[in-house]
Amino acid sequence: MRFSSRSLIFSLTASGCIGLRCFSYGIASNYSQNSAFILSASGAIHNLAEDSASSSSSSRLFSSASPTSEMPFDPEYPGTAVERMLAVRSRVANLTQEELNANWEDVRRKLLWAGGLKDLPTAIPGQGYTGHSFNDYNHVDLTCMLDEVSYNQNDGTVQQIARGNLLGPGIRIASLPELGPGGSWSTCANGCNKDPPQDVAHIQFRSRIAYKLVWCPTDKFDTFVLVDDDGKELTRGTPTGNLPRIMERQANYRIVMGSKYATAADEIAKSMSTTN
Repeated sequence: MRFSSRSLIFSLTASGCIGLRCFSYGIASNYSQNSAFILSASGAIHNLAEDSASSSSSSRLFSSASPTSEMPFDPEYPGTAVERMLAVRSRVANLTQEELNANWEDVRRKLLWAGGLKDLPTAIPGQGYTGHSFNDYNHVDLTCMLDEVSYNQNDGTVQQIARGNLLGPGIRIASLPELGPGGSWSTCANGCNKDPPQDVAHIQFRSRIAYKLVWCPTDKFDTFVLVDDDGKELTRGTPTGNLPRIMERQANYRIVMGSKYATAADEIAKSMSTTN
């Protein structure tokens, strides 16, 4: 998803929305200059500048960055490739239930594609290999980071992750270029249950996640949900075929349990238990 405005300022709010102000010209020809908008996690644009009152109240959502900035910018997590993250969520929003309820390997490939990653199951680990992505309990955070932080290493702050954890070469090789600047990777979710999250995305790359895959705590742990950085549901699926091992799916839920990232999974499991 690309924007036609030259100069955009973003600020990600706790609600998962993005405040956006166009300084040069409107996002489309029917938008006036200097209009205010809210851009939702799914990419929908809502005009907030119908009158001066709404413009005044919405201005509190905007970043304090300079209006001459050429790149969308997240002041809280400055490593986020914002344009790319929103493009990923747009692709996720367009995945059909038929695609998400298909054979797991086909579903996994769709998740990689939506996340801006190539399916490289035979590549050398560390050199673009993505066969592990979404196939275990931990590599479930689809993270979009700027090029300048993609070679960041773990200094030991992220627990249960090896020191170093150099991912830059693999990110460069495996990332699809058409989703915008920066790269994508399926980063480790360990530590995401803390507030604020202490996982690879948020600590090593100083980036939000585009989405996280969480297996719902149903009897069979056979339904997953994709949630955004605020834990809001983006979509869900119940794939068939050879799923990741049940122990991996259960462990995946345990690492998010009690956090904002478990809320949607808990609600889905509860609704499914009452209908059975």
